[in-house]
Amino acid sequence: MPDDKAFNGRRDFLRKTLAVIPAITVAGYGVATTVASQAAPTLQNPYRPRFFTAAEWAFVNAAVARLIPSDANGPGAVEAGVPEFIDRQLETAYGHGNLWYMQAPFSADAAPEFGHQLKLVPRDIYRIGIAALDRWCQSQHGKVFAELEPAGQDDLLRQLEGGHLDLQDLPSTLLFSQLWQNTREGFFADPIHGGNRGLVGWKLVGFPGARADFMDWVDRNEKYPFPPVSISGERG
Repeated sequence: MPDDKAFNGRRDFLRKTLAVIPAITVAGYGVATTVASQAAPTLQNPYRPRFFTAAEWAFVNAAVARLIPSDANGPGAVEAGVPEFIDRQLETAYGHGNLWYMQAPFSADAAPEFGHQLKLVPRDIYRIGIAALDRWCQSQHGKVFAELEPAGQDDLLRQLEGGHLDLQDLPSTLLFSQLWQNTREGFFADPIHGGNRGLVGWKLVGFPGARADFMDWVDRNEKYPFPPVSISGERG
């Protein structure tokens, strides 16, 4: 979690994060001008999580709100429906680890090119990791993560990212990397998957979405003049 001074604004920072998210994730999971103060649409029927418990749901909402906060540039991760995106993904083959090679042997010392080296699939990482972090918070602060002040939450997320917390049940960096990856995916994925509500992520970085043809604009060094379009046909 970089400090605010480490990058020039949320828009530039989030634009840079797209470089580490596969393009298929943004367009298939499931960049136009925007008005900075535009709000994400309000849902009349709030989403009810299918995987997360109430305590886990509180953690996810609190954590993603600090990772991509709402500010003058526009809505943040919560307003964009990122918690819903994550919850829905954990009920898919991805969440169950069915898309990963999960056979032994596992080696914590293996090089990164060997891929995931733990028995934990995404569902396990969240379930075990959130419980372990909340126990740590209770022992140190008398409160779970979701009940801490924003500054305290930011500090803990930095410690998670740096591997400075001993959660005992799993590496703290594993919980942070899983959460951060899914938060970015939910903010930039096609809205049909539950996140990027109102296409706010695409508007923020100027991504045209699932338009049939925008190649004429690629080399023009101009702002794309049309709003983004979802796979469903929703327009930003």
